[in-house]
Amino acid sequence: MDAGLLSLFLAALLAATILPFSSEALLAGMVLKGSFAPWHLWVAATVGNVLGALINWYLARFCLKFQDRRWFPIDAETLRKGGERFRVWGEWSLLLSWVPVIGDPLTFAAGVLGVPIWRFLFWVSLGKGGRYYLVLTLL
Repeated sequence: MDAGLLSLFLAALLAATILPFSSEALLAGMVLKGSFAPWHLWVAATVGNVLGALINWYLARFCLKFQDRRWFPIDAETLRKGGERFRVWGEWSLLLSWVPVIGDPLTFAAGVLGVPIWRFLFWVSLGKGGRYYLVLTLL
């Protein structure tokens, strides 16, 4: 993989985790530079961003084992309320997993609530891939 595409992949991956990071600026710069086919940029950004969301899903599934510990960062009431909100809107709300501020909690909630991985990947890929497609189209 080319270093530029790898950089975009990593930026998109980090942007999908709890780290405050954005991949759109790098994507836009790479499009404007014209060194890469838009299709390659779309794949690198989408796969990286979906993988980052999958990390959130796995962390949520794994960390639930520790929810009864004092040091656990999310109290039971917050988990309950988040689960209720997620259930109201359903799995299709994962289409919004790309939205800043709400996207990470959505992917985490999906992991906590045990959304099957294949359905999770379907909705998240559709949302994140659609967002990058729109960005590329607008550029």
